[in-house]
Amino acid sequence: MNQQIIISDPKIMMGQPVIAGTRITVDLILEKLSAGENFEQLLQAHPRLTEEGIRAAISFARDALRADVIYPISESV
Repeated sequence: MNQQIIISDPKIMMGQPVIAGTRITVDLILEKLSAGENFEQLLQAHPRLTEEGIRAAISFARDALRADVIYPISESV
């Protein structure tokens, strides 16, 4: 299957990357995963989401961070 899973369309969620065929953003998936939710909880909360979609969102974020951009991180005082 050569279908694109992550899409960005200005008409859907103001162009944020989403899972194709849904309004579920990559940002939402990452936020929930970082808050401690697991794949099963995500799939139960979003019936149109698939495990393949979750993995695609993680891969998309990884690829986005590989760009030649420096992200300064300040230390908490």
